Amino acid sequence: MPMPSQSRRFDHSISPPNHILDSRQLQSRLPTVLSAVAGMVDVISFVSFKLFTAHVTGNLVVIAALLVRGGPPNLAQILAVPVFILAVSGVWLIAQRINKRGSALARPLLLIQFLLLACVLVVAVVFHPAADPHGLVAGVVAMIAVSAMACQFALLRLAVPGAPSTAVMTGNLTKTTLSLLDTLSGNATVIEGARMQLKKTLQLVAGFFVGCLAGAAAVSWMGEWAWSLPVVLAGVAAGLPSNRL
Repeated sequence: MPMPSQSRRFDHSISPPNHILDSRQLQSRLPTVLSAVAGMVDVISFVSFKLFTAHVTGNLVVIAALLVRGGPPNLAQILAVPVFILAVSGVWLIAQRINKRGSALARPLLLIQFLLLACVLVVAVVFHPAADPHGLVAGVVAMIAVSAMACQFALLRLAVPGAPSTAVMTGNLTKTTLSLLDTLSGNATVIEGARMQLKKTLQLVAGFFVGCLAGAAAVSWMGEWAWSLPVVLAGVAAGLPSNRL
């Protein structure tokens, strides 16, 4: 008959630590919700200010095109990249100060993203920055939105290291295509893993696209109140870790 201490060691060996379980749960649900948030924020900011806030490096393409064609680039487009870097750095500092990981770290960072998007909504509704896309208020709103997306990128890397990108869909679309081909190939050695990968990446691409459609429709029907959609969804995302998904 095994000693009690041996039984405890055996039980611990077959039960993953809580932080590993939390990480797996976060990877399974959180990225899909955040991909929809990113799609909404990116399309609303692009329609309103001609600025990419989630796919931030896309602004470099627009700037280069404007410079070659002789048009002045939007100041917000120029500031988007350094502001994104500063925001990511700020999230890193907060994570270091909190000194937590997994869902314990994800929740406060998700709350920060929610508050940033809520600020965007308040300023947009009060000051109507879309009326002057190149004005000061529009630039401020755009930079807050960029900071919110920087927080989203950083929190996934820090709290859920294995999670895929929720804003830049090129890599996810590539994985979706390759996983679909592997699944259809009938190769038994890769088909199971390919199906799992296909499910994960397809959810992200679909979530981002649905977010884009919802955001574009909201801008047409709701004006500045369109920002309420990503705010609500970010609030839902912030509640996921606390409910253990």
